[in-house]
Amino acid sequence: MSMDAKTSPAFEPYIPACNTTLREFSARGVILGTLLGMLFGASSLYLVLKVGITVSASIPVAVISLTLFKLAARFGLKDATILEHNIAQTAGSAGESLAFGVGVTMPAILILGFDLEVTRVLSVALLGGLLGVLMMIPLRRALIVAQHGLLKYPEGTACAEVLKAGASEESVAAHLDHHSKLTTIGTKIALRAPSAVTIFAGFAIGLLYKTGNIALKGWKEVSERTFGPPLQSGSMAVEVSPELLGVGYIIGPRIAGITFAGGVLAYLLLIPLIRFFGEGLTTVLAPGGKLIKDMSPNDIRSAYILYIGAGAVAGGGIISLVHALPTIWRGLREGLRDFGGVKSSAQGTSARTNVDLPIKFVLIGIILLLAAITLVPTLQMNLLGALLIVVFGFLFVTVSSRLTGEIGSSSNPISGMTVATLLLTCLIFLALGWTGQSYYVMALSVGAIVCIASSNGGTTSQDLKTGFLVGGTPKYQQIALFVGVIASALVLGPILLVLNNSGTVYVPAGQVAPGLRAAPQLLSQLNTHESLRGPQSREDANSYRVWHKTDTLAGPAGKYLVDSTGAAVWLVDPGINGVHSKRPDGTEVQKYQAPKATLMSYIIKGILDRQLPWGLVLLGVMIAVVLELSGIPSLAFAVGVYLPISTTTPMFIGGVIRWYIDRQRRKHLQALHKEIDEATLVADADGSPGVLAASGYIAGGAIAGILIAISAGFFESFDLRVTQWAESSNPFFHGPHANLLSLIPFVVIIIFLLLVGREKLLASKGPR
Repeated sequence: MSMDAKTSPAFEPYIPACNTTLREFSARGVILGTLLGMLFGASSLYLVLKVGITVSASIPVAVISLTLFKLAARFGLKDATILEHNIAQTAGSAGESLAFGVGVTMPAILILGFDLEVTRVLSVALLGGLLGVLMMIPLRRALIVAQHGLLKYPEGTACAEVLKAGASEESVAAHLDHHSKLTTIGTKIALRAPSAVTIFAGFAIGLLYKTGNIALKGWKEVSERTFGPPLQSGSMAVEVSPELLGVGYIIGPRIAGITFAGGVLAYLLLIPLIRFFGEGLTTVLAPGGKLIKDMSPNDIRSAYILYIGAGAVAGGGIISLVHALPTIWRGLREGLRDFGGVKSSAQGTSARTNVDLPIKFVLIGIILLLAAITLVPTLQMNLLGALLIVVFGFLFVTVSSRLTGEIGSSSNPISGMTVATLLLTCLIFLALGWTGQSYYVMALSVGAIVCIASSNGGTTSQDLKTGFLVGGTPKYQQIALFVGVIASALVLGPILLVLNNSGTVYVPAGQVAPGLRAAPQLLSQLNTHESLRGPQSREDANSYRVWHKTDTLAGPAGKYLVDSTGAAVWLVDPGINGVHSKRPDGTEVQKYQAPKATLMSYIIKGILDRQLPWGLVLLGVMIAVVLELSGIPSLAFAVGVYLPISTTTPMFIGGVIRWYIDRQRRKHLQALHKEIDEATLVADADGSPGVLAASGYIAGGAIAGILIAISAGFFESFDLRVTQWAESSNPFFHGPHANLLSLIPFVVIIIFLLLVGREKLLASKGPR
């Protein structure tokens, strides 16, 4: 029997639908959830720029909400009900899903030769996020209610278990009054309520560690070693970063190991191979700018490996899309069929747990968003582009919501859906002859809004599943999601610009493009003027015309500042996807790789412009093909090829720790509970102290990185003095033993994660 032919059994939520007076949609719940959503949204954006992935925020937000309200109750305030906690986690989850879509798509605008604009990022985040929520509302009854028991929604179910475990006495009483068959349990709850103290401890450690490491130059950020023959130019490195360690722990050993393997291929095979075969060349091998024998490992990576890695990411993304096509088609077909079958029967249902926002509100909202999309000037959108957003948006919100129910958020191929959107959009534009640079922006805007809508649609479905299980009111959750989307969208744009600007380096044009000059006819068209920003503005206060150079003739493509005669004076190397990490005064800046945004830009340029080093790109594609033929997920491996190995190494270490701890916890739980089921084991692992501590590491380290980037412009002289002191007097930062000494603080936070992860949650509890 097909899945769509089945019907769900009668279901009673944890809190009954009728005769319930528990508080639910309260100002304090919405405000707390919104603030936590902004916090985790900011940290997720930082994360997706570094490694191209994010981790779910629902469980950390739920745990923090549980603990804060219980602390407030000790000081005489009323404890929150389980329904209030559900509203808080719902509002808080929006930030992470928006951050993923923004970080995966919007940095591509820099690679395409345009400036990041806060209005563009804000518009894309806001419109895409709201569209995802609106399009998911009509699907709730079809996917959450009708398919209960068939679509598992693993993260949503785990979050519901966390909320039940930490439920207040008032919530438990309401539950037991209605479910009399459970009174033999008394007021005991099977799982001990997870403690937010673990998250706060991890957050504090991540924040203080990152501050001491980056702001105070307490120890070297990257411990590295370069090898000689026979692995000439090969290298190993580890960024001693709490957030990357936390990411590896949460994504687990398999994905972390595959990603690290991609880095090993790049740094211990491809770079040494290029050096070996290029050692004797007496001419420059394009697209490199100098002889291979004179290149450092990072030079080889910038000139050649990045294109190979980008090709592998593109190949892996397309292959993952092809793999997902049957599932996508089935999900769309069954989702629409379920929607049509449930719509009529659900009307007239008045139970609190079955009340959604009116369908008229949804339709009017989508029409207003469609109008806004066409009217916002920075999106450069016409009616066709807006219609493509609606069509692809509804298609992939439906698919994303259903796939989230089947395989969970972590395995949901949002990147593949975005690739499909961009491919189809660019092919349509190509058929219409729309190949100018203005259409780059339109194509990216279509892909970005659809990506964010799909991502937020999946997150919305997880939240509504949690509410369905605990007995929440869907209408209140949907309103909370709107509030969370609006608040998170307001902060993501400025944060993205701050991170980019803090890592921007102005490179003297004479170093990279000697004699480069804009043609007189082009110079007359350059009407935008700009001055240097940040620390380098002190050495040059002049105003220049802005030239976005798209070809590689006489110098690399990029943004140049030219004088009144057309001579290029500065190359503006951005913080996101830039290649120059040192300013002329020697100070280091943080660069962000944004690997999936690079993939999106290459799709657009490859179809509309066809100006890429296709030989290197196709080599990367073949790496992805070989991996798929070997049965290995190519996209995770490809991201590892593209990222620095210093980024994937701490992720691998985190994955190994997770493997060890999960193995020990599973043995312990199975010894205590002979008949414990797999779902309980998974729920325990998802809400375990190790995951909470790792979430704290991520949030603390990322927030510290953002705050340091924001304050960089205000403490320039302090940073310079600290750097000078560290280079002259701090052996942990500079000197013959700095690489080894910098590992000591990193080992300390590894040990803490190990100790926290081994805490036995169910040691004193009986079987469920």
